[in-house]
This record gives sequence, structure tokens and C-alpha cells, in this order.
Amino acid sequence: MATLSRRPVRALFGASALALMLAAGPVAAETIFTPTSDGFIGDVAVQAPNRAPIHAGTKVTISGEDLAPGQQITLMRGTTVLNADGPLTVAEDGTFSFDVTVDEEAATGLQPIVVIGENPAAATVVDLKVSPQIPVSGAEQFTILSQPVTRGLYQVAYSRKSDALFVTAAVGRPPVKESALVKVNPDTLETVASVAPEAAPAREDGSDGGVFAVYGVAVDDANGTVWVTNTRQNTVAVYRQDDLSLVKQFEPGAATHGRDVVIDEANGRAYVSTSFTPEILVFDTKTLEPLDPITVQSAIRGEDFGTMALDLDAQSGKLVTVSLNTPEAAVIDLKSGEVKVIPAKGAQGASGAAYDAQDGLIFVASQKTDNLLILKADTGEVLHDVEVGAGPLNVTFEPVSRHAFVANRGSGTITVVDTQGQIVANLDAGSFPNQLRADGKGNVYAVNKSRGENDEAGDRVWRIHAAD
Repeated sequence: MATLSRRPVRALFGASALALMLAAGPVAAETIFTPTSDGFIGDVAVQAPNRAPIHAGTKVTISGEDLAPGQQITLMRGTTVLNADGPLTVAEDGTFSFDVTVDEEAATGLQPIVVIGENPAAATVVDLKVSPQIPVSGAEQFTILSQPVTRGLYQVAYSRKSDALFVTAAVGRPPVKESALVKVNPDTLETVASVAPEAAPAREDGSDGGVFAVYGVAVDDANGTVWVTNTRQNTVAVYRQDDLSLVKQFEPGAATHGRDVVIDEANGRAYVSTSFTPEILVFDTKTLEPLDPITVQSAIRGEDFGTMALDLDAQSGKLVTVSLNTPEAAVIDLKSGEVKVIPAKGAQGASGAAYDAQDGLIFVASQKTDNLLILKADTGEVLHDVEVGAGPLNVTFEPVSRHAFVANRGSGTITVVDTQGQIVANLDAGSFPNQLRADGKGNVYAVNKSRGENDEAGDRVWRIHAAD
């Protein structure tokens, strides 16, 4: 077992092929340009036991699959060969495995591991992400209540009109057969009503299509409805708030991999993000018809903006999103139609976004870089870059306390950050906090997912309020 140390090194990409081969070991052939696979074939991953976050001091396994049997593998961090006892030999089933202990002095961030293959020759880079460990603190500053709801919680939204929470749930991978839209009392967090989605059409291969499982959720108080995204069927649906009856199930394909949905009640529009594409889909909330989409063009040549979380400030008419594919955020002026893309330097795998219209701030939560960026919305200037925990998935801005709340799925915490980039609290939120939203009255509602059927800390809805 090797120990991965933190050392100041130059990036390997500028090294010569000869230097790489010498670092990997002696060359038996007369040429260093031995037969290659014309690109790295196979997959290499780095994981801690039980897919837990990787911290300084964690033992991890670097493993590969679908490689060429007999291929010789050398693993390097900078100029240090991790498998110092000699190359690893890929087994007949195309796999290899190697254990490494990340030392106690390791810096947080994406640590590049260079994977060098020989016979055939190939190379790739895989990131070993060392996540920050933020101690749990500050719970005494809040009144916190949580209650179990149902399996597979995804999102929550609050309705002022109904004074109710609406929670979505879906269990497993396609064909998903267990899903629910649940109405919850916001004071007691007890379930008021629940409905299961309708059966979905058969899949292209003729197999069972499961149900129109619900994931994203938003409320339209102007029309008394609830909008949900049916991510697996690439569509959306609308339910009534009062009795959870189905108003309209859109056909599959109406919303490619819909993630978030937000409602502009004043102008009768629903906006749906599409995760991997630059489009934000637009629907008329009265006629329930699709309108022309909004396209967010990345400022990075050759890359596509992937719209993820959405946040809407109705008063200013500003819609904010972040890109999964690129380090960027976008502000859409719904009055003028202007789409402004701004850099989000230091964000990778961004998925969460929140907007503070008062100070013109955008909050960006990024899964790959374990951080919360606080940006100036007009320039993209990074005011603060805050390490918040492992795998921050979503963020909401609570305007009464003027704090951002970040759901860290990997570390099981909700980090509370002020507008100056200071951590106010780091709250224990059970297993896999998934999404959260502020109600504008000082409350933040959150949902988390379970680790399994016997996980009492998961599949709960939470209410967090600053203590009086």
C-alpha cells in the first residue's frame, strides 16, 4: 500500500515522452514509441470504502476496468510513482486495483493521478478529490425540526397560498415504479396527502416504462398548481395543490432531462432546466403550452452550457442558473430577454444556484470542487470561495437572516454561510442532503435521501429557522 504525499511538482503535461517513460520504468524496446491503443481504453476510478468522501488520512482504492488484459499500469501523482514496487498487471477480466492512503498533510481539491499504460501504450488522468472536513457546529443558533416522509425524496417547495410543502420522491433507476408527490404540513412536517404518478409508456425496447416519476418541483399559487419534472421520461407534469389531482401530464420528450422548475406567477411562465443542454424550457402556466425556449450560450469556445439549478427573483425579473458542463453562471433578464453569461472561476460540476437581488450576488455550489462561490452578478468577480463540505449539491438564499444554506450531499451537512463568506454554522442533516429552499419568511426547508431501508436519518423533510 502506498502513501500519497503532498509535494510541490510541475504538471506532467509539459514533460517529454522520454521523461514519462523513464519515470514509469526501464524500456526494453529499442524505441520509446511502442505500440499504442490510440487512446486510453477502459475506465479508471478512485473511491473510498462505501463511496464515502475522501479526506486527508483516508485509504482509497484506484481501480480500472475494461482495460487490455496484461497491460502494465503505472500510477503517478506529480513525479512520484505510487506503485513504487513495479507496474500493475491488468488481469484477464480487464481490471486492476491498487490501494493508496492519502497522507494527513494532503491539500484539499482535485488531485490529478496520471495513469500510464504500456503494452499497449496509453495514458489518462483521473482526479482524486480530497474533500474538506468542516466540523459540525452552530446548531444552537437554529430551531430544527425533521420528520420522515417517504422513500426517495428529491425536492421540496413551499406554497404561501396553500400554506403547505410539496415534496417529490422517486426510488431507484428506470423503470422507476415507486414515486410520489406528497403534501406536507409546514408547521408539524406531517404528511397531509400523497399521490402516485400515472404509469408511463413502455420503453423503446418494449419493456416496462414504470411510472412518470417526479423529481423537480415548484408551486404556482396564481393558478393553484404544482409543477414537477419527470426526468426519466424527459417531460413535466402539473398537479392541483388542493387535492393533488393530475391537471396535465405532458408527453415524453417535452423536457429533455428536466432538473429544476421555477414559476414566474406574475407573467404566467414556468421555466425548466435541462441539465446537460444550454436550453431553459418555457411553458405558459395558464394554457399549459410550450413556448420558445431560452438558450444560454457558453462563452467558452467549443463547450455547451448545461443548465442546472434555477433561482428566480420575481421583483427584478431575474432568472439565474449555473452550468454543469462549464465554470459559468448566467443571469437572464426576463423583461428584456437579455442573457448574460458570467465566469464562475473555481467551480467544477456546478449544480446549485441562488440569487440575492439586494446585493446583486450569485451563490454557486459545485459538487466536484466542494465549494460555494459568492459572485458579483454584474461582473462575475469572485468575492468569496468557501469550502463547505463534500459534494455540495444545492444552495438557497434565506433573505431574512441573509444567509446561504448549502446542502452537502457527501458529508451529510447543511452549511450556513453569510454574504461575507464566513461559515455561521455547519448542521448535521442526516444522510445525503439533496435539496433545500427558503420560504421568504425565515424558514429553510430541506429534504435528504436515505442510505438504505433501515436508515432512520434519511428520507426526511427538515425545517430550519434562526432561533429567537
